[in-house]
Order: sequence, then structure tokens, then C-alpha cells
Amino acid sequence: MQDSRETVRGKRQTKLAETASADQEPGERVIQLGWQLRHARLVKGMRLREVAELSGCSESLVSKIENDKAMPSINTLHRLARVLGTTVAALLNERGGAHGVVTSRADRPVLREVAVAGLESDGTEAEVLIPLGASTLLQAIVLWVQPGGSSNGLRQHEGEEVGLVVTGELELTVAGTTYQLKEGDSFFYRSSEPHGFRNTGKTAAQIVWVNTPPSL
Repeated sequence: MQDSRETVRGKRQTKLAETASADQEPGERVIQLGWQLRHARLVKGMRLREVAELSGCSESLVSKIENDKAMPSINTLHRLARVLGTTVAALLNERGGAHGVVTSRADRPVLREVAVAGLESDGTEAEVLIPLGASTLLQAIVLWVQPGGSSNGLRQHEGEEVGLVVTGELELTVAGTTYQLKEGDSFFYRSSEPHGFRNTGKTAAQIVWVNTPPSL
């Protein structure tokens, strides 16, 4: 009998202190971005220390990511991409062929948080619904936010975002106003407004999150 989604998430939560490679479950494909990050850094002629200082990350963390020993959060990827003059999509682009209409759960790439000593985890995990780097007008993910997990601050960028809370609760802040969302609630806002989120509940929250144009 297949494990329920909650059981699978529970298993993942107990492994957050392990590396991304050790944390991968059978049949689940976790994106490896070490070579892309290293290549982008070398093209810019930058040293590990420079990238770390400008992105607000530790040199040890950047090294772990380059060696596929840690998977950074989406916010951390944004900071690294900005420093390297590239995009998150470019860093995560898997050099594969054409993608089909249907993607099975086992084949969906997963963006994981980082959970290494000395670095606070943001408690999030995202399943990619539309291939990163694809020539599309939309970006869509299934976002899982553990209790206490957050966006680690506010973000602003071009575009619009819409989402649906499938399970759990989510505290969403947009343009200085904080909203408490529960299961079944949806949201929509312009991405140019400062926005961020936090799970203030006691269980993991699952949100289908879509934005255009792609911001990763």
C-alpha cells in the first residue's frame, strides 16, 4: 500500500539535517545544480569567498552546493543567481530533451531547503510543475511549508501571483497587510508589492502557487 502524502512528508521532515543526496527517497528526482553554479562562478571569474560575501551565504554553504552536498532554498538561489548575473532557471536547467504533457509524481523535480549546521532552514520544499527554464509564460509549483517555515523575508519582482491553500494554514503578507489563510482559501496579488509568507500552524501547509512571468 502506498504511503500517504502526509506520511511521506513526515519522513522527509525527520531527515532535514542530512545532505540532499542522502535525503533523496526512492523514485524521487532531486535537482542537482552544482556544476551549473560552479560554471557560472568561473565564467564571472569569482572566488567562492566573493560569491559568499555578496550573496550573504557562508563560503562553506556555497562549496556544499557546488559539490551537490546541499540544496539551497529558493530565496538563497535568487541571491546566488543575482550575484552571478544569471537566473535561477538557468542554474536549475536540466539539459534534457522535450517534456511531455503529463509528468508523474516520481518525475517531478524537488527544490529542497538547506539544513546544515550553522544555517537556519526556511522549512520549505517545492515540487516543480512546469519545467524550469522552459519557454512558458507561467511558473507553477506545489509548495510545502513546515510549521514555522517562511519565505525568509519579503520579495518584490515583476508579474502576478495566484495560489490555493490545499491543506494547512498560511500567513501571507502583501504590501504591509497580513492575511491568515486556511484550507481552501486562495490569493492573488501583483508581485511588485512586497510579499512574504509564514506557516504559523501546527501542521505542514500545501499550496499550489502560480506566477507569471516566471520569477525563478
